[in-house]
Amino acid sequence: MSTLAETVKQDILDALNSDQLFLPSLPEVALQIRSTAENPDATIKDLVDIISQDSALSARIIRVVNSPLLRAPQEVRDLAMAVSRLGMNYSCNLAIGLAMEQMFQATDKNIDRRLHDLWRLNGQVSALASVLARHSGAAGADEALLAGLIHRLGALPILSYAESHPALVVDDDTLSTVINELHSNLGQSILKSWDFPTVFVDVPLHYRDFDRQPASADLVDLVMVANLLAQRDANNAWAQQDWASVSAFTRLELPTERDAEVYLRLDDLAARARAAFI
Repeated sequence: MSTLAETVKQDILDALNSDQLFLPSLPEVALQIRSTAENPDATIKDLVDIISQDSALSARIIRVVNSPLLRAPQEVRDLAMAVSRLGMNYSCNLAIGLAMEQMFQATDKNIDRRLHDLWRLNGQVSALASVLARHSGAAGADEALLAGLIHRLGALPILSYAESHPALVVDDDTLSTVINELHSNLGQSILKSWDFPTVFVDVPLHYRDFDRQPASADLVDLVMVANLLAQRDANNAWAQQDWASVSAFTRLELPTERDAEVYLRLDDLAARARAAFI
């Protein structure tokens, strides 16, 4: 690691340990949605009333219901029907995930570009994790979708730090190194501060741990394999990973051949689904 990268890394860790590092807050609409989901007396109408306050979010949820991800038997044209078809849990997880997009913005052009690219990658991984969940039954498709959207949240405070330190903004290599080193632990800290369940908190911390051996397939496995699929043609370490050495494939009962027919089908489904919500 370069001297600059090490300095930046230490500055961020010091700020985190002294509670001076800015950690993003969950968007207000997402907080309201989660509060409704946790209320045993809440109704679908209560949830619809909250989501309908955000017209863009409402429209995207309707698109998801009509996408290949769910294959609605007939076109859904309004939010109430969409939420009724999805159910409370799925609607809440989807809405919370989509509401997070507003956090992936910055005033600096270079940082904003990085955030845009990060959200697009999260979208790819999220769509793939969701279709993998449906294919494998390892978790709910809604949970997998949300896990994909939050697995790199730890990059946000780093990019916020970079925006206020212009020398770092122009140094892409240093910024990439720091993000790679710190985003997992920071992601865990953010999700803990948001009181997310442990199954989600574990995702940013372990999705790059190819040697992990849980008792059964879980959300981490889905996000890990989704990343390997999404980046298998990229020019990075993910593309170079030997799939045969990744035990998550075995737990998900998936082949380790990169050109296996099942991945062509899942890629197509995920691509069309992703276009509906990202």
